[in-house]
Amino acid sequence: MEYEHALILDKKGGAREISIEEYKEEMGLLWLHLDYSKSDTTQWLRNKSNIDSLAIDALLTEETRPRTIILEDSILLALRGVNLHPNSDVEDMISIRLFINENIIISTKRRNLLSVKDIADTLKVNKGPKNSSEFIVTLINNLTSRMENTISEMEERSSDLEEAMLDSNNFEKRTEISTIRKEAISLRRYLSPQKDAISKLYYEKISWLDDYKKNQLREINDQVIRYIEELDSIKDRVTLTQEELSNKLNEQMNLRMYVLSVISAIFLPIGFLTGLLGINVGGMPGVENKNAFLIFSIFLIVIVSIQLYVFKKKKWI
Repeated sequence: MEYEHALILDKKGGAREISIEEYKEEMGLLWLHLDYSKSDTTQWLRNKSNIDSLAIDALLTEETRPRTIILEDSILLALRGVNLHPNSDVEDMISIRLFINENIIISTKRRNLLSVKDIADTLKVNKGPKNSSEFIVTLINNLTSRMENTISEMEERSSDLEEAMLDSNNFEKRTEISTIRKEAISLRRYLSPQKDAISKLYYEKISWLDDYKKNQLREINDQVIRYIEELDSIKDRVTLTQEELSNKLNEQMNLRMYVLSVISAIFLPIGFLTGLLGINVGGMPGVENKNAFLIFSIFLIVIVSIQLYVFKKKKWI
């Protein structure tokens, strides 16, 4: 069977690679990391893993939201981490599913998570988790910690947008506003159930998860709650910035329409008079008078002057 790695944890922070075919329970805690999109993973889980069918279905499902299910003394856990791969969308979070108890850890994924790689790297230098409880705390902590830079960057971008809106009428920022708002909504969509999934871990009675580890999970969950609050704040600030931008756009549009209306009001009577005197019919006044054009022009200037006086008096301009 093809797998990412099969490691036996030595309870001292290290691990050794084995072949899954040679694994026996008395060898110690096994961590098996699989790609659920591969057919041999499906076959091994269904035919040889000897775990609950509900857990098998959850480990192989294509789409899942963060959740925790307790199966006797085992935990079925689905979590999400931010996508930190180059040219990737922040809101496209990567999922990992775990079936974990005191004797075995089975994790499945389709795309690689840096948080999982971190654990494998620490095991290589004998600084990794020593048991299942440390593994689950370390993984959740890694997933949560990697969100900090992403959320801080979003907060800085939203602050820059606010400052740009105050300093100038930069309407080219509309796309960036929509992007930040979409990212905040998407991240919160998964962080909220992830908070519930973590909190369930320290409320349930699991024999191999002691009080100290539960307190660690509680601290991590407090950090997740803080991130959710920050995302709500970012979303509200970006929404206010978007409303401010819309107000400025409306003000500019209204000002332009107002100027056009004033110009139209000034030229409406002039246009009417010039159109009336421009018709080619007999009896038009001033046709034989060589000063008629000058008189008419002065008359138009007087009309415009009267209009401007009335507009200023009524404070229309």
